[in-house]
Amino acid sequence: MTLRNSRGRQSRRSLKIRQLEVAADGDKLLVVFDTPKNIRGTALLSYSHKFASDDQWLYLPAMKRVKRITSHNRSGPFLSSEFAYEDLALQEVEKFRYRLIDTQQLDGQVYFIVERSPVDEYSGYLRQLVKLDASELRIHNIAYYDRRDKLLKTLELDGYHKHLGRFWKAEHMFMTNHQTGKSTELRWQNYAFATGLDEDRDFSTNSLRRAR
Repeated sequence: MTLRNSRGRQSRRSLKIRQLEVAADGDKLLVVFDTPKNIRGTALLSYSHKFASDDQWLYLPAMKRVKRITSHNRSGPFLSSEFAYEDLALQEVEKFRYRLIDTQQLDGQVYFIVERSPVDEYSGYLRQLVKLDASELRIHNIAYYDRRDKLLKTLELDGYHKHLGRFWKAEHMFMTNHQTGKSTELRWQNYAFATGLDEDRDFSTNSLRRAR
């Protein structure tokens, strides 16, 4: 993760993510920071729900406590990045209303432009415009509009690779805040699947303190 301010000054962090698919509800996600030293061990646990508000907890090693992220605060920035807490929650289909805005063709590829509006009344966004390719439904960019319907941020994704013959994953994400001039870049590597994660052992609030 590379954070840049409006003058181009940057700082870097390394992190890892674990994700567990849950058949009966939304998926579970754990984010753990490895560097820099002052935030090492900081962890975010997120339970996504299809028809209810997500549950999120943040563990701060310096304070040695787990803090619950309330629905009212999920639109705030995650550890000074341009990703909000709600951006890190897994995007369940049921969390939005959808409308097809346009179909575009570029270099022989067909793209859908879809407007999705969050169902959650506490979302920091009024709407989002999503561009995805028609062939594989991979997201290429998302434009986020704030509650005043002003363009707030744009997320760009590229470097897609197919894993295990079925999972498309991007290796590069770039979030730009158009209102502040700041940005956050994510570069992913070492994707792994079916690693034996356990719901109770690896995704409980108690596991946050020992997450590495």
